[in-house]
Order: sequence, then C-alpha cells, then structure tokens
Amino acid sequence: MFGCCVAGRLLQTNLQQIDETKAAFELPAAESINHICVFLLGTVPFPDGYGATVHFFWPSRGFQLLGMLSNEKPSAIFRLRGNFVTQSSSSQAAFSNPVQPTTGTSVTAVLGISIEPLPQIWEQVSTLPSTVSKPAPALSDAVVLAEKIVKHLFNYVSGFVSGSGTSLSPDSMVPMSLIARWYESFLSKARAGGVGFLDRQE
Repeated sequence: MFGCCVAGRLLQTNLQQIDETKAAFELPAAESINHICVFLLGTVPFPDGYGATVHFFWPSRGFQLLGMLSNEKPSAIFRLRGNFVTQSSSSQAAFSNPVQPTTGTSVTAVLGISIEPLPQIWEQVSTLPSTVSKPAPALSDAVVLAEKIVKHLFNYVSGFVSGSGTSLSPDSMVPMSLIARWYESFLSKARAGGVGFLDRQE
C-alpha cells in the first residue's frame, strides 16, 4: 500500500506490518538522509474517512510527526535534516520497538505510518510548525521561483554595472567572475536558510 524513497537511493516497498493500522520502513544509514518521499502505491486506497500520519523515529531522539497522507494527498516530501524533535503520542508508541539504537557511525531510523480517522489526523497535523507541514511547491510555483532567481541575479549584477560609472543597457558586458560570485553567494544563502530571502527583494 505504501512506498518511500530517500533522495539518492532506490525505491523502498519493504514495508513491515506492525498491526492492522501501523507499519514501518527501516532506513539504514539515516544520518545521510536529507529528504524522504512517502506515497501510496495506488493499489489500495484508504477507506472513506481515513488517512495516515507519517512519523520519523531517530534512536535516542524519539519520534517526530512529519505529516500525513490521504486519498486526496497520496504523496508527500519531508525534509528530515535539522527537524529532529523528541515528542511522542499513543500512535507513535507502536513504532518504538522495531529498531534499537545502534553503535558505530551508521544509524538505522524508522519511518512509521499509522492509519487513523481523518479528523484525528488533522488535529495532529495542525500542531506542526508551518515549515514542517507545508506541502512541496506545486509545479506552477517553479515558474514563480525561476522569476525570483532571475530577478535576484539581475539586481545583483546591475548593482555592479551601474556602480562602475557606466549606464545599464541591453548591451552591457558582465564579467563571468561576477556571475560566479553571485552563484556562490546564492547557493550559500539557499543552503543556510532556504530561498526565503528571495521574497525580501525590492
């Protein structure tokens, strides 16, 4: 019924059934995971009025509610790096036995899935910080993001061209080293805090 895919790894369908409403995926080498996609395989839909909460278990740090799946929202991408917060609930307690903390450098974590009534799911998900529960951008948002990136580049470059005493025109020459500096600066900002800084442009 469920599948998951860690960025850069093969698709996982080796779901371990815990009971009638709970299942889990083991995630080896979890310390290297940044993002994970969880989805319905499309073979069996949820019963009417039901969905699933998605939880992440990190040994010694406990569980974190990541979000939800439903027939209307059959997939979700979650960022894991930097979001480990210890919390627990009755639905999360069922996942605490599959994996024990490991020794050494490699850690095996657990992705838990709990099938529950939708009102109960919405109540749990409403407590998530907006950055965790926020859905991945839609495809149409890619155009908006591209426009913001190009505007950021234009503003950066025009600041140097107009500051050099020449007027900015369609024929203005821009050194490639300037573009390279913008690119490094842009990546540094994006890695440090996402692309939210693009919304603060004039």
